[in-house]
Amino acid sequence: DRTLTAQSLAKAVGIDEVHAEVLPQDKESHIQRLKHLQKKATAGSGKTSYTVAMVGDGVNDAPALAAADVGIAMGTGTDIAIEAAEITLMRGDLQGVLDAITLSKKTMRTIRQNLFASFFYNTLGIPIAAGALYPLTGWKMSPMLAGAAMALSSVSVLINSLRLKRWNWR
Repeated sequence: DRTLTAQSLAKAVGIDEVHAEVLPQDKESHIQRLKHLQKKATAGSGKTSYTVAMVGDGVNDAPALAAADVGIAMGTGTDIAIEAAEITLMRGDLQGVLDAITLSKKTMRTIRQNLFASFFYNTLGIPIAAGALYPLTGWKMSPMLAGAAMALSSVSVLINSLRLKRWNWR
């Protein structure tokens, strides 16, 4: 919250606009202003919307954490800040914010991959198992083989999801 600290940190990570030593209601006002600018900038433009995030650890951060699209509380902070936020970081350093964003992107990518794999399998596998190719090619799939293929599909989705466990935290 100190101006010099905030400006130094902002400069290190490439943030242009800095507000420091701000009252709780003013923090919430800044969040609301950013959300309004976000809506205005993306309305009707077809551009991807931006997410307004707030990182805080104290009682005075709680209103802004609740108002932000994503509130991120430091686990070393107060209970009210943790309750107001959607995400609580267990560590007290800002590297955790980058880690949380990176992990969420990897998780969403894995979900999309799993959905694609499932839809692809079901689009091909179920009609073949039901005998759709039999009139054209004479191919049949035994129910045991179809059941094994369905289980293999589930196992592949599980293995793909487990890749997230190998991700290294800093």
